Amino acid sequence: MSRDTMPNAYVAGKGDLSPGDQALVARRQKALGPAYRLFYETPVHLVRGEGVWLYDKDGKAYLDAYNNVACVGHCHPRVVAAMAAQAATLATHTRYLHDGILGYAERLLATFPAALSHAMFTCTGSEANDLALRIAREHTGGTGVIVTENAYHGVTSSIAELSPSFGAGVPLGAHVRTIPAPDPRHYGQDLGAGFAAAVTAAAADLSRHGIRPAAFLVDTIFSSDGVFADPKGFLAPAVEAIRDAGGLFIADEVQPGFARTGEAMWGFMRHGITPDIVTMGKPMGNGYPIAGLVVRPEVVAGFGSKVRYFNTFGGNAVAAATANAVFDVIAEEGLMENARVTGAYLADGLRALGTRHGVLAEVRAAGLFAGVDVERDGAPDAALAARIVNGLRERRVLISATGKAGNILKIRPPLTFGRENADLLLERLDEVLAAV
Repeated sequence: MSRDTMPNAYVAGKGDLSPGDQALVARRQKALGPAYRLFYETPVHLVRGEGVWLYDKDGKAYLDAYNNVACVGHCHPRVVAAMAAQAATLATHTRYLHDGILGYAERLLATFPAALSHAMFTCTGSEANDLALRIAREHTGGTGVIVTENAYHGVTSSIAELSPSFGAGVPLGAHVRTIPAPDPRHYGQDLGAGFAAAVTAAAADLSRHGIRPAAFLVDTIFSSDGVFADPKGFLAPAVEAIRDAGGLFIADEVQPGFARTGEAMWGFMRHGITPDIVTMGKPMGNGYPIAGLVVRPEVVAGFGSKVRYFNTFGGNAVAAATANAVFDVIAEEGLMENARVTGAYLADGLRALGTRHGVLAEVRAAGLFAGVDVERDGAPDAALAARIVNGLRERRVLISATGKAGNILKIRPPLTFGRENADLLLERLDEVLAAV
């Protein structure tokens, strides 16, 4: 399931599909059932990826400005070689001694504040958030969780009910409270104080209903809410507020992590805070199924004394080798700096298009992550956002849309995305905006 809300754009087979692809859609619906969705009015039949490019069955190249999972680019040869070499040597779990997982854990922990000194591994971000929730409940004795009102955190039973972006089909748990996204339009100019007050009020409401707060869980760039990265530091008062209420702060870094914001390895670092638990997902292995969390030792101590944690595939030898190669590529190819420089260039270009085309309103960005409001007459326009997304797809540029109203363009390319790629995206977006 995508971390997006994009009405009118997940219509399988609605567009101009070839007979062969129409048959493929029919096979997919028959084999996979009704819960699966496809991107775009005319789905894309992809067969190969390389760097920032995806190729369809006819060999046509699509600029990928959306997939953060392949964070160092599709099929990066350094990552593929590490994966293959380890798979040809040993592929087993973490219940045997092995240098690979320990070396990777130590390297990972070195990128965090010293207070976060234990690592635990899973296969997916959903699993990581599920494990974080278990740890938080054990440590605090509470069950209550506060999230933002269009958050997405995963697909397990316990995490789906903390993910309001699913909509009415997945009801929130009685122990869940939502607060508006950290948008000055909700909270006024003192965003930090307003957002913290919302956390305090939500925690108080939980307590009034006999539910002890356990955690405040946020994606630190608020991507499903529409990308809210600034001002730096606004998140710190909200972290204080949940701790004052007896809960923990869990930073979901599946999307903003691994150098995405261009300033630090992790999104929370822009706010000058140290979470109690940080969760990560598949960008850790460039799409290979490795994920995990880091945690303060005092927070996990009670859980660890009572629970025997293991995960057959989480942190296996192949996963560790693959993830280690991802760190190598980020460092050696200067991808954090590229995210900073190229991201700033792209954001400036998006703002220039907004000046030229009135339907693009505010641009919010940090590194290679941008959210762009699509509005008509000052009101959110989800249908127009979907037309823009589908118009770009027809011009072979892939982005998506998100936000509670479904009107926010979401641009989140691989970290290898360069200035020439940004120019192409801006050129094609200009064409689409002129056409719509």
